Amino acid sequence: MIMGLLGFYLRKLYSTVRSEVLVLPSRVVVVLFFLSMLSLPLFSSDLYLLRILILASIFAIFAASWDLLSGFTGQMNFGHALFFGVGAYTAALLNLHFHIPPWGSIPSGALAAVFAGLVIGIPCLRLKGTYLALTTLAFPIILTGIVFALPSITGGELGISGISRLSGSRIGDYYITVVLMLGLTTLMWKITDSNTGIIFHAIREDELAVRASGINTTRYKLLAFSLSGFFAGLSGGLYAHFMRIAGPSTLEVQLSFTVVIWAVFGGIVTIYGPVGGVFIIFPLLEFLRFWPEYRTLMFAAVILLILLYMPEGLIPWIRDKIETECPRCKLRNVAVRKTCRVCTASLD
Repeated sequence: MIMGLLGFYLRKLYSTVRSEVLVLPSRVVVVLFFLSMLSLPLFSSDLYLLRILILASIFAIFAASWDLLSGFTGQMNFGHALFFGVGAYTAALLNLHFHIPPWGSIPSGALAAVFAGLVIGIPCLRLKGTYLALTTLAFPIILTGIVFALPSITGGELGISGISRLSGSRIGDYYITVVLMLGLTTLMWKITDSNTGIIFHAIREDELAVRASGINTTRYKLLAFSLSGFFAGLSGGLYAHFMRIAGPSTLEVQLSFTVVIWAVFGGIVTIYGPVGGVFIIFPLLEFLRFWPEYRTLMFAAVILLILLYMPEGLIPWIRDKIETECPRCKLRNVAVRKTCRVCTASLD
């Protein structure tokens, strides 16, 4: 009985992989990325490499959460570090003063970031473009001022230190962050691929038309702020427990602009683009620490090249080179095919 069920599910898995995954190079790359991230500690236990990948995984969640809000709904947020900092500080305070372990303090920090998302979203509902960007930029600056004004609670400029680690080992930290990164980014992608994601995208393209069709755009924009805050808050809590500190650096304006650079470099309105951007830029900058005099110059050169020659981002540019979209059914095919794999329409 058990062997029969196992055989059935193995055949179903093989059929799915053969008909849905292996037909497109981008899906093969995603599967290889999943497998390589999950199996890397089996081949290397270098602590520095694991640290880089742990931080890249945390920031990948953070970058994808920005894309979920600003990329898909067009609500340009230049103060996204607010969610990250709220999640980090809340998790640190709960852990330090109430001895709540990471599995409880990190989700609590994410919920606090959801509240922060509502605090930002409600007064910003009628703002667009530059006005919205500047308004969101003000919130983390305001919170930084509060942090400095209450050093007995927030630690002031020194921040909150001495909080619990994610786990008892670096490999344990690695698997916690990587599994969460893979799961949460997949969840965000599924949200954007659902009916809710379609409405988010429609609001970005023409909010007036969406409102005229009878959809409550206010509710969906608040939902976008809340979801984005939740995932960014989770990444902030992970960061605080991994680094064992939550300080003003988690609220810096520079962090808010850095996440925009990651997203634009990888490709916005994709979710996977910002993830790819983080995993390319963050390790690159870490390795360039050996040449500090050239580090900023090389980083700026790479970003400028991407903006000039790949305005939609690196990952979508690569995908368009290896795949083509069918003009009839809109399904993607390998670029070398002459006809669509489903409707057999000509791809020339």
